[in-house]
Amino acid sequence: MRRRDFITLVGGGAAAWPFAARAQQPPMAVVGFLSGRAREESADDAAAFRQGLNEMGYVTGRDVALQYRWSEGQNERLPELAAELVRRQVAVIAAVGGNNSALAAKAATANIPIVFTSAADPVRIGLVASLNRPGGNVTGVSWFGSESLPKRLEILGELVPNIKLAVLLANPNSPELAENFQPLG
Repeated sequence: MRRRDFITLVGGGAAAWPFAARAQQPPMAVVGFLSGRAREESADDAAAFRQGLNEMGYVTGRDVALQYRWSEGQNERLPELAAELVRRQVAVIAAVGGNNSALAAKAATANIPIVFTSAADPVRIGLVASLNRPGGNVTGVSWFGSESLPKRLEILGELVPNIKLAVLLANPNSPELAENFQPLG
């Protein structure tokens, strides 16, 4: 092989290498964001979600794409919105804005991971099998579970040993509260 042919071959390969490398990169992950609330009502939640992804090293538009679905407070729309995300083949569904979004996502797929936030007991409402071992494709955070409240009060008593009264402000129509707590008065 002549020197000129060799340089042309190596130079052509070097020029083509970035294109080949780019072609081999995995496609951008798509995260579904399913909310039972209105877009305007959830603007802060969506911004915090993007910020959290960014803090973990995922930059929207570079590493991850977000697909938002808002039911605008119309829970009957959630099953179809969840089905849209499943058809879109998102990598994960973040179900926020009420328990109904997580329940709709769970009903729509048994394969795509679902991460939820809930103010209710996720075992009682049927999201997970147990708190220790959720099972399936659903996991998340419960902000207020009636079975964890006594433990929280115990920890509060340890942190503030002289506490005489603790007051809990919550929705009186919540089934979890009605079962476990009596209102003052």
